[in-house]
Amino acid sequence: MVRIAIIVSEFNPEVTGRMLAKAQDVCKKNSVEVVETVRVPGAYDIALIASELAKRSEIQAVVCLGAIIQGETGHDKIIAQALAKSLHEISIENRTPVLLGVIGPQATQKQAEDRAEEYGERAVLSAINMIDTMKGLVG
Repeated sequence: MVRIAIIVSEFNPEVTGRMLAKAQDVCKKNSVEVVETVRVPGAYDIALIASELAKRSEIQAVVCLGAIIQGETGHDKIIAQALAKSLHEISIENRTPVLLGVIGPQATQKQAEDRAEEYGERAVLSAINMIDTMKGLVG
């Protein structure tokens, strides 16, 4: 059985709540065990928790869910770039897939709402795919 952790940002809860619900549904339909679900204040906070979860041997992948909505400044771009870079580094450092199921940057509220379930689903399916790929490489 595939075992994952899910991290979900509480910022923009109308979007991230739907992302989490869809991710959990996809896990059930694909016999994926969610070892732990952690809620964090915002997308920027995901990386620290991902770093800790990626070190745990019982977790085969970490699914990260969030929505970075465009504001009046370029703040959304800064957050998204920092998060993507950090998650990539965590994944490589720990040899554990860390999936970026985060909408944005430059997403409007409507775009985020329209994409919420798709991103929740795709992040879990990508985790399953990466776990299978890793198994094929390491034996």
